[in-house]
Amino acid sequence: MANIIITGASSGIGFETVLDLTANKEHHVIALARSGDKLRKLHEIASSLNYDGGKLYPAQFDIVYDNYADSLIPFIKSKFETVDILINNAGALVKKSFLETSPEEFAQMLQTNVLGHVNMIKHIVPLMTNGGHIVNISSMGGVQGSVKFSGLSAYSASKGALGILTECLAEEFKEQNIKVNCLALGSSQTEMFEAAFPDLQAGTLAFEMGRYVAEFAQNGSKYYNGKILPVSNTTP
Repeated sequence: MANIIITGASSGIGFETVLDLTANKEHHVIALARSGDKLRKLHEIASSLNYDGGKLYPAQFDIVYDNYADSLIPFIKSKFETVDILINNAGALVKKSFLETSPEEFAQMLQTNVLGHVNMIKHIVPLMTNGGHIVNISSMGGVQGSVKFSGLSAYSASKGALGILTECLAEEFKEQNIKVNCLALGSSQTEMFEAAFPDLQAGTLAFEMGRYVAEFAQNGSKYYNGKILPVSNTTP
């Protein structure tokens, strides 16, 4: 049995990851997102697909702005004694040329794609078990040497920062035996991708990537720690 927390669960890869995780009746999953309506839809679909599956606890929560001490942590403790896996999947994307991107929009990318995860990790690590696994979801755009796209400077820079944070935390959490890895995902056919690139077809479907993330979260810590792993079917 694993107690799992995932952010950004209301759509795209996060949504599909939850469906895959709850297909295992041994799992208990807390699914966080800002949209209550989308979380209700997730719960309905998960219940219909996995009537004998794991337990799902959706919770509306903003990882950047909402209160952890008075809201999220008591909720988690009411469901779990400890946390085994944290999947930091929440993210946002601004697609604008660098010169048109305002400082506020740059700050938004850093807040959502880096500082929100910093908040989660700071509050969840004290609840994690020996042998726990933190999975940060980054992007190929944040990997040095990969193909870059115009208009994604703020997004890609924030995702690159998340990768370096992963390497640092893997070293810091060695004594607690908590593994930290980062998946740099290639394009997937999600709402966010379609909004940014309406004329392009992504390399993978969201449910395929969600299945990969779910599998890696459960088993990747046996083989990796402190790694930024490209997950893309294109090169570079």
